[in-house]
Amino acid sequence: MSMKIDRRRFIANTSLSATGIILAGKMTGCSTSQEKQIVSYDIMKDVMKYRKIDAHQHPSDDLEKQIEIADRLGIEKMQISNPVTNFSGKEAEGPDEVRKNNDVVIEAVKKYPDRFIGFFTLNPIYKKESIEEIKRCVDNGLIGYKGYTQVKINDPVYYPVIEKLTELKMIVYMHTFTQLGMGGYRMKYDVGRFPNTTLAEDMVESARKYPHTIFHFAHIGGGGDWEYQCKMLKQCPNIYVDTGGSNNEENIVDFAIKHLGEDRIFFGTDGAYIHGVGRVLSSKATDEQKKKIFFDNYVNVLKKGGYNVA
Repeated sequence: MSMKIDRRRFIANTSLSATGIILAGKMTGCSTSQEKQIVSYDIMKDVMKYRKIDAHQHPSDDLEKQIEIADRLGIEKMQISNPVTNFSGKEAEGPDEVRKNNDVVIEAVKKYPDRFIGFFTLNPIYKKESIEEIKRCVDNGLIGYKGYTQVKINDPVYYPVIEKLTELKMIVYMHTFTQLGMGGYRMKYDVGRFPNTTLAEDMVESARKYPHTIFHFAHIGGGGDWEYQCKMLKQCPNIYVDTGGSNNEENIVDFAIKHLGEDRIFFGTDGAYIHGVGRVLSSKATDEQKKKIFFDNYVNVLKKGGYNVA
């Protein structure tokens, strides 16, 4: 006789069974040492154990709520940027939009200077306006740069911007993506990615051209081919990565430590707060490595530019 059980009932039954085993063990005094550890584990004690700076965030419509969430997870500061996006392909991406987006960050930093670290954005196609906007944003307290998909980081159009940011000892931080399993945007399939998105090899090319510039490769937990990214970025010690994104594949942090080293990884969430904290906590990193990733690495890199945020 065939027996059929739907997935939902199976999960419910097994969950209840597991709960019953633990409860029964507690009641009868027959629980194993492993079960006792599971029951007694205080995850929030572990969460609050480490100082944290979120190296990948964006300003929320409700800054107070954003800070409240950060407080619950022990995140002291958040680096925020507000890049100009063009998801429809028909939206304006000129200097006016850039200034408007940067004003949102400037306002947030001025309102909560102890909680937000502000990065500005640009469209490097507009060279004159970009250099002027860098000065305006620096004068308003922003301390780094975040680029999006208007131009790849290795396009010569970017060179004047990179050189100015290098002069100011600022981080060159880019939205990035490398298609899973394809080693970059080279597939014949339309997966909705923008062709001008910076790939791992694009950043490597610029990092080699500008070895004294600090580059930040965004969200290795963002759904791309993080193994390929880490292997490619390994060759340039002036490229750092953040752990942001909502992808919960196992071993992302451990793989990054193995290939990039414990000093080149920043803690980030990109809005996926719990994922971001849990990804580092659940890794096999040592206590000292977790301290570096959660806090020390980002603070030390910013200090190289004279920006003391701790």
